Amino acid sequence: MENQYLFCTKEVRAVIRFFNFQNISPTEIHRKITEVYGPQVISRKSVSVWCTKFNSGRESVEDEAKSGGPISTSTAETIDAVEKLLRSDRRLKIREMATQLDLPKTTVHEIVHEKLNFRKVCARWVPKMLTADHKTKRMRISIEHLNRARNDESFLDHLITGDETWVHYSTPYNKRDSMTWKHPESPVPKKFKQTISSKKVMATVFWDAQGILLIEFLSKNETINADRYIETLKKLKEKICFKRRGQLRSGNVKLLYDNATPHSAGKTKAWLEKYKWEVLEHPPYSPDLAPSDFFFVWSVKKTLRRNSFSK
Repeated sequence: MENQYLFCTKEVRAVIRFFNFQNISPTEIHRKITEVYGPQVISRKSVSVWCTKFNSGRESVEDEAKSGGPISTSTAETIDAVEKLLRSDRRLKIREMATQLDLPKTTVHEIVHEKLNFRKVCARWVPKMLTADHKTKRMRISIEHLNRARNDESFLDHLITGDETWVHYSTPYNKRDSMTWKHPESPVPKKFKQTISSKKVMATVFWDAQGILLIEFLSKNETINADRYIETLKKLKEKICFKRRGQLRSGNVKLLYDNATPHSAGKTKAWLEKYKWEVLEHPPYSPDLAPSDFFFVWSVKKTLRRNSFSK
């Protein structure tokens, strides 16, 4: 049941106390107050409650402190304690920190989010933890490639990159692709869970700044090894001769791809040296520095999500 006397203003309470000290009945006090402040200011029952409080010795017209309400304990010492605990273990939950520090959860939540500006996020997935040597090599190779591009205007024009990737016969839309506009009064759209098709084919794609040079699909039950990769390079050589006339004769073929076993095998290196194709150095465990992994494959697969294939 709602306690209506809580809505009574301090001024009205003071008037009730004044009339009560004159031994005026609650009914008469209520009549006098409503004549001045209006009938909605306080109920007859609330006037009676306050008269009883004043008759019992209460003098203050202020609200009494309520037990169980939020208590602000965000002092500098408390904030430092929460921050120290949070930095010692960033996976702690608000409830766990509140228990260890003997603080209300609301206080810890306020300190973490509003005072310290922390927010909880998921860790970013990376394929491999790089060592200091890996990071140094990444920096060196990246700077070398960047300097060559700055000093040679034709460097990127002669650069050819490529990679292998699985292409599924059917790839469902992800959550972002299936987002739709919704009005507040519209029902929530539903999307049934789908899985990626088990049927897939391995595709090898080579491209440069001007476009696609070669797309080759691996036959069923066929694997990529050094000999098979060399056959692909031979087809790439024919495409370069046809689509980029003069590039083979000038000896300006530069390849950039990752360090997969077929790419770095001895047979593959010997074939590339025979035709004087330059293979740019690629740091280990760095798919983000291979153009196909970083940009091309992702863009192609995003487009393929809109299509299904039967053969």
